[in-house]
Amino acid sequence: MVQIKEGDKVPSIDLFEDSPANKVNIADLCAGKKVILFAVPGAFTPGCSKTHLPGYVDKAGDLKSSGAAEIVCVSVNDPFVMSAWGKQHNASGKVRMLADPAAAFTKALELGADLPPLGGLRSKRYSMVLEDGVVKSLNVEPDGTGLSCSLADKIKL
Repeated sequence: MVQIKEGDKVPSIDLFEDSPANKVNIADLCAGKKVILFAVPGAFTPGCSKTHLPGYVDKAGDLKSSGAAEIVCVSVNDPFVMSAWGKQHNASGKVRMLADPAAAFTKALELGADLPPLGGLRSKRYSMVLEDGVVKSLNVEPDGTGLSCSLADKIKL
């Protein structure tokens, strides 16, 4: 398999919001609209909690007024953890917190990283802009975990 790239369609994979009962198909979510999707190695981790997620929460209004219909955060965590993390950062109505518990989405994009201290397979840190489910821009952190090119202030709509 090859890492997803600009021009590719996002795969049709179910992620989870708030609980295992609430499936969100990412391809369906992106259909017909512009979506910012960013991924983090883990909820409640220092870089993710101090910088990455708060940046998108703070800039959600500007990003949405510039054309983003949805802002989505994905992590290889369970939906309860993602929900609690979103609540802690007042993400409701700003950033949708979607769990990829078995890393199916992460694996399909070929954007996984083996991080044993965080439990094994996790997502690399990245951001992408999708239009009607097609990747228009993709920003993968060079080392997979740093905080430079995938931050909210680097998004170009």
